[in-house]
Amino acid sequence: MIGRRSIRYAVMAGLLLAASTPALCAEPAPMPLEKAAAMFGARPSVAQMSLSPDGTRIAYVGAEAGQVSVLMVGNLATGELKPITFTQNNPVDLKSCQWVAPQRIACLSYGLDILYTKRVAFTRLFAIDADGKNLKALGVPVPQDALRGSQFDGHIIDYLDRNGQALIARDHIPTQTTGTMVGKTEDGIGVDLVDMRTGAGKSIIRPRANAEDFLSDGRGNVRIMGIDQVDASGVDLTGRENYLYRARNDGPWQPFAVGQSGFDTSPIAVDGDSNSAYVLKQKDGRRAMYRVALDGSMKEELVLENPRVDVDDVLKLNGRVIGATYTTDRSVAVYFDADYRKLSEQLARVLPATPLIQFVDASRDGDTLLIWAGSDTDEGRFFTFQKSTHALHPLMSVRPQADGQTLAKMQSVTYKSFDGTEVPAYLTLPPGSSGKNLPTIVMPHGGPEARDVWGFDWLAQFFANRGYAVLQPEFRGSTGFGAQWFNNNGYQSWKTAIGDVNAAGKWLVAQGIADPVRLAIVGWSYGGYAALQSNVLDPDLYKAVVAVAPVTDLAMHRHETEGFTDENLEKARIGGGPLLDAASPLRHIDAFKAPVLLFHGDRDINVGFAESQAMSEALHRAGKQSQLVRYAGLDHQLDDSKIRADLLTRADQFLRKSMGMPAD
Repeated sequence: MIGRRSIRYAVMAGLLLAASTPALCAEPAPMPLEKAAAMFGARPSVAQMSLSPDGTRIAYVGAEAGQVSVLMVGNLATGELKPITFTQNNPVDLKSCQWVAPQRIACLSYGLDILYTKRVAFTRLFAIDADGKNLKALGVPVPQDALRGSQFDGHIIDYLDRNGQALIARDHIPTQTTGTMVGKTEDGIGVDLVDMRTGAGKSIIRPRANAEDFLSDGRGNVRIMGIDQVDASGVDLTGRENYLYRARNDGPWQPFAVGQSGFDTSPIAVDGDSNSAYVLKQKDGRRAMYRVALDGSMKEELVLENPRVDVDDVLKLNGRVIGATYTTDRSVAVYFDADYRKLSEQLARVLPATPLIQFVDASRDGDTLLIWAGSDTDEGRFFTFQKSTHALHPLMSVRPQADGQTLAKMQSVTYKSFDGTEVPAYLTLPPGSSGKNLPTIVMPHGGPEARDVWGFDWLAQFFANRGYAVLQPEFRGSTGFGAQWFNNNGYQSWKTAIGDVNAAGKWLVAQGIADPVRLAIVGWSYGGYAALQSNVLDPDLYKAVVAVAPVTDLAMHRHETEGFTDENLEKARIGGGPLLDAASPLRHIDAFKAPVLLFHGDRDINVGFAESQAMSEALHRAGKQSQLVRYAGLDHQLDDSKIRADLLTRADQFLRKSMGMPAD
C-alpha cells in the first residue's frame, strides 16, 4: 500500500568514480559468486527521474531491499535527499513519477488483482506534494454500484507547462439504475482537465467506448484519438485501431488512418509548432517516420528512415518533438532540433565512456536539462546541464554497487544461420579474457516481439563476470529489423527462430570461443521457451538449460488468454493446429538430454506458473534431470533484489555442476 515512513539516505555524490582497467591476463579469476549475485541482482537504484519545473529539484523512483520502491525528492543546491512515499508491491508498485507543478508530483503505480476471476494488471494515478502531504487519487472514483471495474484508471497526455493542471485520459465507469434513480451512463475513456491538487476534473473529450489513445499538441489541444475496433460481439478486439483527428481544437473529428499490429500507420506524437502529427508506417518493409499535416490537407513528408532497421520512436522534451530514434547495433538519436543536435555532439565528446546519451527532462524555461548517459559497462548516470553557464553537474549512478568495477564489454557480431542468413548478435566476454575455449551461454531474448540492444544488461554482465562468454542472438522473429525479419513471430516461425538460436551455439564452438562441453543456454519468458525448444531441434548441443518464466506448451499458453478482450488476437498470434504439438517443448520431453533448471513466480500473468510446473513434472516422470524453483507472490519480472540474487546464485551453481566446472 502507499504510505510514508522515515528512511536514512546518503547525500548525492558530487563526483563520479572512474573505473580503472587492469592489464590483460590469460584467464582472470571470476568475480566471487556472492558479490556478483548481489551486485547484478540488485534492482536499479534509480528507475526513473524527473526535474522540477523551476530546475531546482529532482524526483526519482528508487529501490530499497526486496520489492520496496520509494519516491525520493532531492535538492540540487544542497544535495539533500528526502523520501516522500513508498510502495511494497503488495498490492501496488511505484513505476514512474513526474513533476506537474513546482510543489506537486504525479505518480503511476502498478499492481496485480483479481478481476472477474482473472488475475490482471492494473495501474493507478495519484499526485502528492513534494513534502509528502496531500496525496490524491487522480482517476475517476469507482462507485459501489459500478457495472464494471477499472483496470487502468488514467494516464497524463499533456502536462500543460506543469502549472498544476494536466490533461488526463481517464476511465469513466457506468453505474446501475435503481427504481427511478438514473445511473451514470458514460462509459469508456475520455480526456479531462484535472486539478492536480484536488483531483477534480472538467471534461474536455467525452468518454467514448473503446477509445484507447489520445494525442495532444503540447499546448492543451487534443488533436488525435484512437478507437479500438471490436468484432460483432461488441467486446472482443480485432487488432485494428481507427485514428481520428481534428484540424482545429473545436472542430469535428475526421478520419486519419487505420493501424494494426504495429505494422500499419500509427500516429505517435503531435507537434504544435508545425501543426502536424508524427507517424510510423511501412516503407520498403520497414517502419519509417512521416510528418502529416493536420490542417486538413493531410500532406505527408518523410522525415526519417533507415534501410536496415525500423524507426523506433520520437524524442520529446517539454511536450515538444525534438528528434527520433532507431537502433542498428546501437541506438541512434536523430535530432530535428539543431540546438539539441549540437548539444548532443558536445556531450558525447565530454562523456566518451558513456556514449548513450538521453535528454530526460527540462525545466520550464528550458535552461536546466536532466541528462542520462550510459554504456555497455555502465547502467547509467544522471547529470544536470545548465545551458546558460554550460555547466555539467553529476548527480548519481543507476547502479552504484558497480562503480569502480571492471565490467564486461558488449560487442556486435554476426554469424551465419542454418540457411546461410547472417544473424546479428551481441557477444560479451569476461573482462580480461582471451576469448577462447570458454564456458559459454547462448541467451535469447524474450518477447518474441522484442530485440536486444547494445547497453548494460544485468544478466549478461553477471554471467560474463563469473567467467562465461555470453551471446545474445537477434533471431528471426525479433522486432526492429522489418516485417520480413519478424517472420510472423517466433512461435509460428519457431523452426527458423530456434534454428537461428542453435546456429549461434554452433558458431561459438566453430570460432573457438565456446568449449563445446561447456556450452549452455539461458533465457527468460520467450527466451526461456527458446532455451527449452532448442533441445527439441538439437538435443546434443547444449549441456545445461536454464529457463526463467518460460512458455512450455502453446495450448496452455492459448488457454491463459481466455476471458480477455484480446483473446482472439493472442490465440491468432500464438497459432493453432499441428503447431501446438510441434512447437511445444512439453510435448517432446523424450528429446531432452541436458539437465534443466526452471524458475517461475507463481503470480505471473504473462506466462502461467502452471506451464513450468507441468514441464518439471513431465521431465521427472521421464527420468530426466530437472528442478523447478517457485517464487511465491512474484510476477513475471521477479522484481525483487533478494530473489534475483538467489536466481543468479542458483543458476551459476547449476551451470557449473552440470558442465563439470569447479564451484566457488
